[in-house]
Amino acid sequence: MTIEFIPVKTSEDRTALAALASEIWHEYWPALIGEAQTDYMVEQFQSLSAIERDIAEHAYEYWFLRAADDDRIVGYTGGHVESATNRFFISKIYLRAEERGRGFAGQTIRFYEDLCRTRGLTAMYLTVNKHNDLAIRAYLAKGFETIDSVETDIGQGFVMDDYIMEKRANEV
Repeated sequence: MTIEFIPVKTSEDRTALAALASEIWHEYWPALIGEAQTDYMVEQFQSLSAIERDIAEHAYEYWFLRAADDDRIVGYTGGHVESATNRFFISKIYLRAEERGRGFAGQTIRFYEDLCRTRGLTAMYLTVNKHNDLAIRAYLAKGFETIDSVETDIGQGFVMDDYIMEKRANEV
């Protein structure tokens, strides 16, 4: 099954994106990071105000992932070009529970490979929670390498404990 990448452009799109983000995050993350940190991270990084801030201040781009056969929204993705490093930071690849394991994440990585080639970027990278074994295995299988390990204080006593994974353009 193929997905289409639908750019998030309008205020209605951004509102729908924030609702989708909250739905997916509250389904997936409490088991890994707890309810309180999930709520906090949704508000700080996935809410309408956070999405609008990232677009305005950091030139984030977002896309809905839509199943081509029946137009259902299966997830979303987003990130931005880091001109200082000539890389694309993939900030978000999230799928609804019933859509995982269907090849959509792989199609999303191919989308970013094409984007990096088209824009002449040297690499793409992302952060992944150290306990998110499913995502780590998927990224390794798609040619990403772990290049660093970081713990980031995000406030309110919460920490993001992540690996930084990168895929170089010559491997794209």
